[in-house]
Amino acid sequence: MNSQYKWKIFNDADAVATAACEAILTAANDAISQRGRFKIVLAGGSTPEKIYRLLARADADWQHWWIYHGDERCLPVDHQDRNSLMAAETWLDHIPIPKTQLFDIPAELGPEQGASLYADIINNTLPFDLVLLGMGEDGHTASLFPGHSHNPDNLTHAVHNSPKPPPERVSLSAKSLSASNQVVFLITGANKRDAVARWRVGADLPVASIHAPQTTVFIDRAALPE
Repeated sequence: MNSQYKWKIFNDADAVATAACEAILTAANDAISQRGRFKIVLAGGSTPEKIYRLLARADADWQHWWIYHGDERCLPVDHQDRNSLMAAETWLDHIPIPKTQLFDIPAELGPEQGASLYADIINNTLPFDLVLLGMGEDGHTASLFPGHSHNPDNLTHAVHNSPKPPPERVSLSAKSLSASNQVVFLITGANKRDAVARWRVGADLPVASIHAPQTTVFIDRAALPE
């Protein structure tokens, strides 16, 4: 497999979630002991949801966690398809983290305004300590989709015409997502096999544009190409 990534293979999605939860807690402890805070970027999706449920039951120094998001759908703040709402309901509402350290993407304002405001928020935050990312069947990550063109120097992107509904979104850029001490990809399910196969032979996919000093792929056996 691609040598610039560290690949960790697990039996199933539950095992991926358990191992990722442990890795996040370790990274948090290290960051807090070294720098006084832990800055994490969250992903949406079913595997991250499993992780967030595990984190909700964990013992951690929540007062020093700072929470950001990799992308968001342009929907009302209380819409069930919002990544921020899923993270809140499964995890963040159940821990004593200061509300001033939760940074949701204001995607309800529309792609352009949401992207501009979030760029201002993260501009003085980078680098992150850990970025969580998933991957879609087409090789997209966050809301960076194949065939879409963005200014690579921007910290955030206004996304239109997403191939997955809703069509309008806000996403952190590859530049921002790579500006992290470590990136953890979470890839589970047989429907990801083709994209993983293309990724590992060097296909030009959005997922391949993210490079951090430490980039690890947590993958289950179902998603591994044969």
